[in-house]
Amino acid sequence: MTTNDDFAFRASARRTLKLEQQAIGALIVKLSEDFDRACRLILACQGRVVVTGMGKSGHIARKIAATLASTGTPAFFVHPGEASHGDLGMITPRDVVLALSNSGETDEVTALLPLLKRMGAPLISMTGRPDSTLALHAEAHLDAGVEREACPLDLAPTSSTTASLALGDALAVALLEARGFTAEDFALSHPGGSLGRRLLLKVEDLMHTGERLPSVILGSPLRDALLEITHKGLGFTCVVDNDGRLAGVYTDGDLRRTLDQHTDLRTLRVDDVMSHGGKRIRAEVLAAEAVKVMEDNRITALAVVDDDGHPIGALHMHDLLISGVI
Repeated sequence: MTTNDDFAFRASARRTLKLEQQAIGALIVKLSEDFDRACRLILACQGRVVVTGMGKSGHIARKIAATLASTGTPAFFVHPGEASHGDLGMITPRDVVLALSNSGETDEVTALLPLLKRMGAPLISMTGRPDSTLALHAEAHLDAGVEREACPLDLAPTSSTTASLALGDALAVALLEARGFTAEDFALSHPGGSLGRRLLLKVEDLMHTGERLPSVILGSPLRDALLEITHKGLGFTCVVDNDGRLAGVYTDGDLRRTLDQHTDLRTLRVDDVMSHGGKRIRAEVLAAEAVKVMEDNRITALAVVDDDGHPIGALHMHDLLISGVI
């Protein structure tokens, strides 16, 4: 049963989401040359991006560091309080420091300014106040200011942390695109789980080869093609010419069309009813790409060919399912 309290809960949630949506939207007009400068500083960095922040900003800083690290920008988080008690040794002049503080006046963060200046590590600040101490002492300032928090008391960090998180994502993606970061690069830092399987596995890791590769020669009786499909169990067979190159494929779907169009199969040769050319793929491409080819063409199997067009393997949708690619 729905009560009035339930409507109040949803009304509160809608208000919060609307305020945070507005906070993120307002960031677009705040982007300036400082954002470009921050990107250039990070791209020129010979060390790592050291992200720091206190309290709720610290939680956001940890996430930004993780996002940067997984998208091609080596980064890690340093707690500003611990930095003043020994962890500053983790930072070198080759690094770039990204410091988060909504007020720009957080004591634990501003206390690092003289040490960072002496060390010579470039500083990028992300604050809600461009006139704050942290912003004024940074080589580049990212303005994450919001008009008000979603908290009805305008106290708990809500809109401000959401804005900082979104701005951190914008920074990471801008750097990703500037580096030409690819899906394979992404996979190298995500080897575990289904994501790793989807991104790291290649066609050559899953394809059937050798005696398991279905193949008949051009001119073979249709009966031979049907026996090859049955014995190899992949739902199709490659059809090769006298030089061993792929001339076409004959599939379960082709068989249905053959039965519709011909009453006597005994005199037919595979050339008469095969799909000329046939869909094919290279062994070195990602298995995820093979999934797209199959889905786009509504097929369940692919011939795998080498540089000269010789079949060297066969890939079935079932192999992709078992491996966890889909």
